[in-house]
Amino acid sequence: MNVPPPRLEYRSDPLLESEADPDPIRQFSSWYAAVISLGVPQPNQMALATATPAGEPSVRMVLLKSFDDAGFVFYTNYESRKGRELDANPRAALLFYWFDLHRQVRVAGTVSKVGREESAAYFATRPLQARAGAFVSRQSAILEDRAVLDREVANLAASGGVPLPDHWGGYRLQPSEIEFWQGRESRLHDRLLYTRTGSAWGMARLYP
Repeated sequence: MNVPPPRLEYRSDPLLESEADPDPIRQFSSWYAAVISLGVPQPNQMALATATPAGEPSVRMVLLKSFDDAGFVFYTNYESRKGRELDANPRAALLFYWFDLHRQVRVAGTVSKVGREESAAYFATRPLQARAGAFVSRQSAILEDRAVLDREVANLAASGGVPLPDHWGGYRLQPSEIEFWQGRESRLHDRLLYTRTGSAWGMARLYP
């Protein structure tokens, strides 16, 4: 079945090297502030792509929880499929897509676990039900009966105290490449690729 949607022309301002920040983290921060100002729901949602050592890929949506010069942080179950893949092959890619601004950002790099204290500090900010769910979930394993999960979550939440489980915490992706994409008319999009060499970043324009 063909899917011929109406053709959308991106009528956006250009993304110019002369106006882009030479530091891609600052450039990302500027774009992220712009999408927040529009009131877009969950602007921190991002696609996370991982792969097995044999190269079998998988992708899913997760939530960005913080970012700085050290990288982009998200949290998950370490025993999930993505956790197992990251342990075996600690390289990953992120994709942010903000339709309202006709912008996307692609990030690729190496991934490592954040410190236990950092994970605990974030875990404490989560709602009680979410903490209980993270504690009891065997993420990515087969669940024969949803009622079992609901009962375990309810029982743990009722106890009031939900400690940070050993199988749950954060990952930080330290980028080696960050690409900024701005939609333009006639599919002649602007693409600026930042590449890290040591502690320095270089910038190059890509063909659309």
